[in-house]
Amino acid sequence: MNSPLIQLLVLAGIAVFLILRLKNVLGTRDGFEPPRSSSLPSSRKGPDLEVIEGGPDLDITDHAEEGSDTAVALTKMKAAEPSFGVSDFLGGAKGAYEMILMGFENGDLSQVKDFLSEEVFEAFEGVIKAREEQGLTVDADFVGVRETTLQNANFDENDSEAELTVRFIGELTYVVRNADGEIVEGSETQVKRQKDTWTFARSMGADDPNWQLVATSE
Repeated sequence: MNSPLIQLLVLAGIAVFLILRLKNVLGTRDGFEPPRSSSLPSSRKGPDLEVIEGGPDLDITDHAEEGSDTAVALTKMKAAEPSFGVSDFLGGAKGAYEMILMGFENGDLSQVKDFLSEEVFEAFEGVIKAREEQGLTVDADFVGVRETTLQNANFDENDSEAELTVRFIGELTYVVRNADGEIVEGSETQVKRQKDTWTFARSMGADDPNWQLVATSE
């Protein structure tokens, strides 16, 4: 191969090398560049959330069907007395049920008289006196409340009088003895299931926070 041809090939190789270097340099971006639009999704994860105001009051809908007469009455009670809570009431009613029931069974209403309407107090007292006249005594031990369910609610807007009816299922041991001490009813070991439906009443917004038992049924 002659010398001119070799020189030509060398020069061609140098030219190709310089072109490649120039291309690499032009392809490099240095310094400030304006941001480019991107179609990539936002880095925020999770679904878009929408804030909804004025939703249902769970303190009511947990115990009554939304839109029912009971739910409407409970809403009016809360409007008349904003501190009133249905769940709080039921918790208190559960405790009152135990106190009143055991006071009745043990023949002593002195501790619960303020929680009874006059009519209910007289009815309970009449049963207690009838037992005493027959020489009967009751030994009862409370086991617990298995169920506390709001059955109904009514509210009179004219006088702000509220009535709440609650279904209880309680358990207790219950023994009735005659004058000779013999067991005539119940068992010392067998747990008795007691079912009661009680109605409590109170004037909403009144200074006295206590509810009164105004009616009872099975």
